[in-house]
Parts: sequence; structure tokens; C-alpha cells
Amino acid sequence: MTTVPVSMTDVRGLVDGALRAAVGRLDPRTYRVAAYHLGWTDEESRPRRAPAGKALRPALALLSARAAVAPPESALPGAVAVELTHAFSLLHDDIMDGDRTRRHRPAAWTVFGEPSAILAGDALLALAGEVLLEAPGQGSARAARALSTATRRLLAGQSLDMDFETRRQISVDECIAMASDKTGALLACSCAIGAILDEAPESLSDALEAFGAELGIAFQLVDDLLGIWGDPGTTGKPAMSDLRSRKMSLPVVAALNSGTPEAAALAELYARPEPSEDDLAETAALVEAAGGRAWAEAEAESRVRRAAGQLRSARMPDSVRAEFLSIAEFVTGRDH
Repeated sequence: MTTVPVSMTDVRGLVDGALRAAVGRLDPRTYRVAAYHLGWTDEESRPRRAPAGKALRPALALLSARAAVAPPESALPGAVAVELTHAFSLLHDDIMDGDRTRRHRPAAWTVFGEPSAILAGDALLALAGEVLLEAPGQGSARAARALSTATRRLLAGQSLDMDFETRRQISVDECIAMASDKTGALLACSCAIGAILDEAPESLSDALEAFGAELGIAFQLVDDLLGIWGDPGTTGKPAMSDLRSRKMSLPVVAALNSGTPEAAALAELYARPEPSEDDLAETAALVEAAGGRAWAEAEAESRVRRAAGQLRSARMPDSVRAEFLSIAEFVTGRDH
């Protein structure tokens, strides 16, 4: 397993207080759902200490401030805002996808009901805008606009992902475009938002955003690989969950478009609405035999190389550039 970068291990200590203060503005009913979803409480609102996710996006936001030679604390509003937006998207995604498990425990909608989870997600997204607009300096408005644009793209990607559920002919390019919006847009914003808040030159924020866009596609590729071959004890989701839901993920789409005999067999098997456990095992084997797994692994590595290329000419401290690259390596080497 790839070692977690230093910038990610320290981020909770910097961001947690500001994140809790922002969520604390919510009304009690909505706060209860949000606090559970964020991992702070259990079903009875009792405090818990279990970690709530990788904090990847806040780490990138704080690091982008360092790229602009500003203290990471200056990017706190951006770090909080991107984490709130990410939490909103996961609350809604779990409902739309029918996922009953999130981070080794019941998803929020299964505990509090769909309406309450939807409203909590809406509230977190509204909070993200508030936090950014309250940030000091003239960069706050530009940062809020960047996050709003990223959120709009995230929603477009989610819409396209849902459209894929009713189709069986999807090109690899279409699937990458979906991932670029659904996952890449918010990661790209996270990589640039600290620099934007500090009013860094656009050449720097543009390079950071381009880095994040490539990183986002790599992230989704690895996520899709874990959705088929990941260890449930580590991922917190049932084995082969993406195959069970017949998700048109990147490895599956690549396999279906491979033109191999295994692709034809996979298409026939994927048309079965309620697969058995034997069907799932056979499906995973066919995706691999048709080249979907190998393609996704190679494409993730390629995207990380392209991401690194976006930073070569960007003016930033070498130590910060190294941290960005360390996070990129973590993304492709992670097991959850």
C-alpha cells in the first residue's frame, strides 16, 4: 500500500475545527444527518473518533496555498468549502446509486431517510458558498465562482453517469468525459482554490487546475478498479459492488469496446438485471480477460504522468511540487 503523504496526514488537525464550526451553523435536524455522514457521530448522535475519509481535497487546497508561497491556513475557507461540496455529492450519490454502505457503516440515507439526507446535502453545498464568500480578500469571489463552476460540472457528470445506466453502447471517450466532470472538476478546483484565495497569478492557478483535472481522472480510474477488485474490508463497500449494480465504469466500458470474444460474452452477461454471485465472478473475469483492468491501470498511470507534466513549468517551491506528486502517487497506489 502506498504511504499517505505528509500533507494528507496533517490536514485534519488544520481543517477539522473550521469544518465543524461551519457545519455547526445548521439546524439541529440537519446537523444530525451531516455529523453522522462526516463520521463525527453514530446513529444516536454519540461522538465517535473514527476517521472520515481521506481528506484528499482539503489537503490539495492547503497545498495550493503553499504553492503560492502563502501559509496553508490562508486556504482554510477553500479547504472547508471543497470538503463540504464533496460531502454533499456523496450524500446524494449514495441515494441515486442505491448504495447502502459508506465507509464501513450504513449510508446516511438508510439511517435517516432519503428526504433528510437530500436536505443535508443541499445544506452542505449552501454552506460551502457561504464559507468562501466570507473569506477575507478579493480572491474570495473568484474562489466562489471557481467552486460554483466545478459543482455545475460535477452535477453534469453525475447526470451523464445516470444516463449510462440506460445504455449499453458507451465509448471510452464518453466515459472519460463523464469522469472528468464528475470527479475531475472538484479535484481540479481543490488543487487551485488556495492559490486563487491568495490572489496568485493565473498562470499558477491554471497549472494547478490542469494538474488536478488529470489527477481526477486517475482517481476515478482507481476508484472503478477498486469497485470491482477492491477488498471489501478496506474499501468499506460490498465485494464487486459496481458489477452488482451493473455500473458502466471505465474498466467495464474499455472491456466492452475491446472487440474481443470476451467483450461479446461480457455484454451478454451484463444485460442480466439480477446477477448471481457466480455471474459476478464471471463478469470480473471477463472484464479482465477483455483487457479492461490492464487498460484502466495503464491509463491511471498515464494520467498521473500528464498531471506531473502540468507542474513542470509552474513557479512554486520544489518541496510543494514534490508534495503534489506524492499525492498523485498515493491516488494511484491506494487500496480504498
